[in-house]
Amino acid sequence: MLEQKPRYLSLVFDIPLKQAFTYQDNEGGLGEIGKRAVTDFGRRQATGFIVNCAGEPPAGVDPLKIKTIRRIVDKEPIFGQEDIALAEWIASYYFCSVGEALAAMLPSGRRAAGFSSFAADDIDGIAETALELSAGQRAALDAVIAGADEGAPFYLYGITGSGKTEVFLRAAEFMLDAGKSVIYLVPEIALSRQTSDAIGKRFGAAAATLHSKMTPSQRLSEWVRIRRGEARIVVGPRSAVFAPVSNLGLIIIDEEHDGSYKSGSTPRYHGRQVAMRRCAVSGAALVMGSATPSAEAWQLMSDGKIKRLELNMRLSGGSIPEIKAISMAQSPSCLSWELKQEIRETANMGRQTILFLNRRGFSYFYHCNNCGFELTCKRCSVSLTWHKNKGRAICHYCGYEAVPPRACPSCGSLEAGFTGVGTEMIEEETRRAFPGLRIRRVDADTAAKKGGLEESLALFRAGAIDLLLGTQMVAKGLNFPGVRLVGVVLADTGLHLPDFRAAERTFSLLVQVAGRAGRYFPDGKVLVQTLRPHDPVIVRACALDVEGFFKAELAQRRLLDFPPYSRLIRFTLRSRNPDKATAAAHRLFELCRRLLPKDAEILGPAECSIALIAGNYRMQLLLRGLSMASLHAAAGGAIAAYEQGKDNNVYLEIDVDPVSML
Repeated sequence: MLEQKPRYLSLVFDIPLKQAFTYQDNEGGLGEIGKRAVTDFGRRQATGFIVNCAGEPPAGVDPLKIKTIRRIVDKEPIFGQEDIALAEWIASYYFCSVGEALAAMLPSGRRAAGFSSFAADDIDGIAETALELSAGQRAALDAVIAGADEGAPFYLYGITGSGKTEVFLRAAEFMLDAGKSVIYLVPEIALSRQTSDAIGKRFGAAAATLHSKMTPSQRLSEWVRIRRGEARIVVGPRSAVFAPVSNLGLIIIDEEHDGSYKSGSTPRYHGRQVAMRRCAVSGAALVMGSATPSAEAWQLMSDGKIKRLELNMRLSGGSIPEIKAISMAQSPSCLSWELKQEIRETANMGRQTILFLNRRGFSYFYHCNNCGFELTCKRCSVSLTWHKNKGRAICHYCGYEAVPPRACPSCGSLEAGFTGVGTEMIEEETRRAFPGLRIRRVDADTAAKKGGLEESLALFRAGAIDLLLGTQMVAKGLNFPGVRLVGVVLADTGLHLPDFRAAERTFSLLVQVAGRAGRYFPDGKVLVQTLRPHDPVIVRACALDVEGFFKAELAQRRLLDFPPYSRLIRFTLRSRNPDKATAAAHRLFELCRRLLPKDAEILGPAECSIALIAGNYRMQLLLRGLSMASLHAAAGGAIAAYEQGKDNNVYLEIDVDPVSML
């Protein structure tokens, strides 16, 4: 009997080391490309991904010194060659390791946070059976089907409630009938579950869901079902773009503008960019959609690089709501007289109100009128937020908590305390002003309680709640027939943040939340309370003037040379020692300066807008240029040189195409 030759496996791990490690297969000989294996790694055991198998050890390596794996984790491969190739592209483009990329493709549930699901029929018009299409929907669908093989992306641009979802589903149905697979991306886990429930009712066992709120075993079970071809339409948030479907025909990106498609941890990939890559490699079609496209998508549509399809009519009997800005400059209350009157009138009609404020807690700024002292987090350079229900002042960045002082800690004055408006304060105000109304608050605090979000939204849809108050989670994807009035408590909260996308985010959020009103009746009203009623962003949002907003915004971006007229790579260096963070930033600056092409520049080094988070001091550099290829090459060279003599007390974050500058 011939002796079986040893097999050598190349493994990568979820660590920032850009190399593969060689191990010998164990006696079972079950090692295959795409499976996971448990090995001895240094002084510990670790699980790695097998990316190659060979009959000979690497050149120059003594076979006797190669460790043997302990065991194979998977019965069948969870990654194929296409998946590994995609991970290699992500590693190259986003400056991470292949192991980190593969780990992001199949996360354990610890990598991303989100909220649990709610009723399936809350999403924008999904029905269990196909609905009759309007002329505009039919034209859009025909265009997608006719151009599916051409390679150019499509953008379904239309007002809220115009039936974009049904067009997406019909396009998916066409692809499934043609024997192809579909990936359907939505911005949040809550929306992915309700979308998948509805799609499951329409497409049956062919549908699958992937999101990080699933247990690892649930996710792996769905993953394997998809790899086997048992599920051919996959729904989920950002990470579902990695679904291992066979014969990919279509990727749908719903609410394309949403910032949650960009990962906030390594690898810092953008779901839209990965979708474009997958479509380019596989020849699949890409269809995006939103009532408020991103600036990048708008410019690509204007340049003809994305085909724009429009829907401009609400299909459920509703019409564009009346939108009015209300100045709060002299208001003694956080709710204006006019908003209170409309809440009363709406309740008298038996209809419902949504109040939106994108800031949780009771109040968020502690200030002494005598000496000017401000109470900030001890570990972050941000103000603490007063949570009255908990009796604590809490940092929303690191979770630090403190009992707020009764007098100013600096001068002892009693003329000190919290100001600013949060959702808890609005809840207290509305309960005091409207004792007869059934009121419910929905934010990260209430949603943290198991079943809290589902219960609140189900009750609101059933008409058991008169007034729903919440943060961003009430602005997206909700479709409640009984809503007549939407009140934006304060429209300015994010408008003047030190981020070039602040105006775009504020405009998009206002237009999206306004879209919750009057979806089934022609009498919807939106009242936008603001300290800046004449600010062009507020004026255009109230007019739902998307064209006018982007004309002005893109003109300013062009003048300042910010995306989409340039490309960015951001380096953030953080350390518990501020001097070390600063020294590392200046060293990286010098390395970049030597390698950057003439048409590129460096902004910084400078402190980040939030200079301290969780005890880490933060410095940043921004590389800006016209060509990502030359910018990327220079960044890669600088990073390689920086790593040679780096200080292990300084951590480097690399963000290609950043969406947040905070």
